[in-house]
Amino acid sequence: MVQLVFGDSYIDAALPDTTHLIEPSFSIPLEPVADLGKAVHGALRNPLDVKPLNDQVKPNWSVTIAFDDPTVPCYAPIWETAISTVLSELKKIGVDKNRITLLCANALHRKFRLSELETILGSAIVQAFRDQIVCHDAEDSDSIVHLGETSSGCDVEVNRKVVESNLTVYVNTVSTGFNGGWKSICVGLSSWRSIHWHHTPDIMSMSLVRNPMHEILNEMGELVESKLGRGRIFKIETLLANPFQAACVWAGSVNATRQASLDLLKARSVPRRQLLSEKADIICYGLPNWSPYAAFSKMTPILTLISTGLGYLGGMIQAIGKPGCSVIIATPCPNQWDESHHPTHREIWDRVLAKTKDPDQIMSSYANEFATRADYIAKYRFEYAFHPIHGLLALQPLKRLRHVSHVFIAGIQDPKIAQRLNFTPTKTVEDAIGGAQSIHGKTRLLPLCSIQ
Repeated sequence: MVQLVFGDSYIDAALPDTTHLIEPSFSIPLEPVADLGKAVHGALRNPLDVKPLNDQVKPNWSVTIAFDDPTVPCYAPIWETAISTVLSELKKIGVDKNRITLLCANALHRKFRLSELETILGSAIVQAFRDQIVCHDAEDSDSIVHLGETSSGCDVEVNRKVVESNLTVYVNTVSTGFNGGWKSICVGLSSWRSIHWHHTPDIMSMSLVRNPMHEILNEMGELVESKLGRGRIFKIETLLANPFQAACVWAGSVNATRQASLDLLKARSVPRRQLLSEKADIICYGLPNWSPYAAFSKMTPILTLISTGLGYLGGMIQAIGKPGCSVIIATPCPNQWDESHHPTHREIWDRVLAKTKDPDQIMSSYANEFATRADYIAKYRFEYAFHPIHGLLALQPLKRLRHVSHVFIAGIQDPKIAQRLNFTPTKTVEDAIGGAQSIHGKTRLLPLCSIQ
């Protein structure tokens, strides 16, 4: 008997004796820093590949301090600590407070209210800079600058503040194979015209090596530096010991801080493909009632079953499952929707997914329509909704189904929700295991992997 996460609680599941239990961690085994403030100060005094702030910033400079939005699963006070420290350094240098902008790099995510940003910035920063805190608007043509095309022909657009400020300091709270590096600037502060070049089912990657998404982003970063000049972006990059504590903090150039974090990640992480000596016929795991895109809002079936179920947690499927394996996902997945923050989801669920479940076909058929829908774009710009294209991007984890023969959803409240995706609803995990075994045969022991 094992316990699987199940929405906001846990359920017990009886698994066969042939089950391999693995416990992949979302943090690498690192000790947390004893004093986060001292770690940030140390990084700022000894930046990688650039001069310290007090050796390069002039009192008459305009400075933009950009930061990740609250979708990042970090609960350590990194934003508040790092930004407070940078503000203190700028004050010592003599930079006028009115020449400082705090810019939330929310990209195609929704904009956030000051009360929501206060949870990551702290009340003191919000009270002092409330009129100078803005969220990026990927649809405001006046605030977007097209810098040109890379050697591969990719458009590069960034927020005007990055172009016109003497310096942009970016605080990145979680460095992974997916996040960090030039993604902070060339996604977080960019537009769909630029983002569409790498946000495709086959290019988006969490890999630490030969990451095709970051190869494009690095090329975009080269163009940014060639247009703006080297040193115009000062990065603070971090690794977490766990979601509540930082392990490492670096400051310096985008490339140097990214490389430092990658070197440590690669040295201390166990590749997913090495977690099992033999790939499994059946993979089983439970889903929490969580998605980065549900921050200050609630889950939808798209977020639960596709974005989290096949995306953030489903990344294990190809690493540990045989081609044609079966996947069992335990989740109640209530039939609920968030019309305020995810207004596109119900239309996508009812209209788009009724036509096709292929993410490439979805993007080729619907991306242009949703990217230009005036009604949804107005909600993104003025009503705290996700950009309409984001609802389609949330479907890209459907690419995992190319590796899977069957998906069972155990314990789902409304069977029709699972059936919309051609998944099989079952009352229990045990029922799902029986169904999977009937597919793969019972004449031999079947490796079953349970992710806890």
